[in-house]
Amino acid sequence: MSLDSLQSLFLNELKDVYHAEKQLLQALPRMARAAESPELQEAFTSHLKETKGQVKRLERIFKDLGQAARGKRCKGMEGLVEEGKEVMEEEGEPSVIDAALIASAQRVEHYEIAAYGCLRTYANLLGLDNAAKLLAQTLAEEEAADEKLTAIGERSVNAEAAAAGGEPEE
Repeated sequence: MSLDSLQSLFLNELKDVYHAEKQLLQALPRMARAAESPELQEAFTSHLKETKGQVKRLERIFKDLGQAARGKRCKGMEGLVEEGKEVMEEEGEPSVIDAALIASAQRVEHYEIAAYGCLRTYANLLGLDNAAKLLAQTLAEEEAADEKLTAIGERSVNAEAAAAGGEPEE
């Protein structure tokens, strides 16, 4: 695909984030199962439901643009998901694993916040009002998910991980 206009960039980024969300539909249930904290499990499970809605919104935007809803391989999300898998395969204190899961999930949220923020801006500039509205809704959900993960970490998980003890490795 040639990036010769804002419209082509918008479509390219839309395909990228569509593939990213599809990857998360696979990763979030695994993360929920790997979490020890019931609150963290619930956060991953509820975000899975939101992610399904986000995919539907993206499909609506593709339809409005007269395009097939097809993703473009999102290498950035692949890397983030792979890092999350590594965390889930680690042995260790459950509270420390939960803290690591939160960190991994927040990296994903920050990636998505950047993607949806740019897409919303492009949609506004292109006069794609409905797309801009749908993208703003998803952006707000991603920001809320990030804040929820921060709250879970600050409220319980990080303190439990700190109390788990152990000497730092050199």
